[in-house]
Amino acid sequence: MKINNPTDAENFIAGLREKSPKSQLIHLTKAIESLELDQMYYEQKGSERGQIRTASCLGILNAHYAALQKN
Repeated sequence: MKINNPTDAENFIAGLREKSPKSQLIHLTKAIESLELDQMYYEQKGSERGQIRTASCLGILNAHYAALQKN
């Protein structure tokens, strides 16, 4: 699933909840890496809106990732 906005990020996490924590971490890592690449792209293009949107998505995914690691 391509994550394009915070709603997509929330839906992605909702879909992960039925998987094991280890599987969730794997999927989250891949999604975070993809969003980090998107963020670099937006930085190179000078798209502030894209950078802000991507940063919001990264914040949501990183928060869930950190919560999983605590458990």
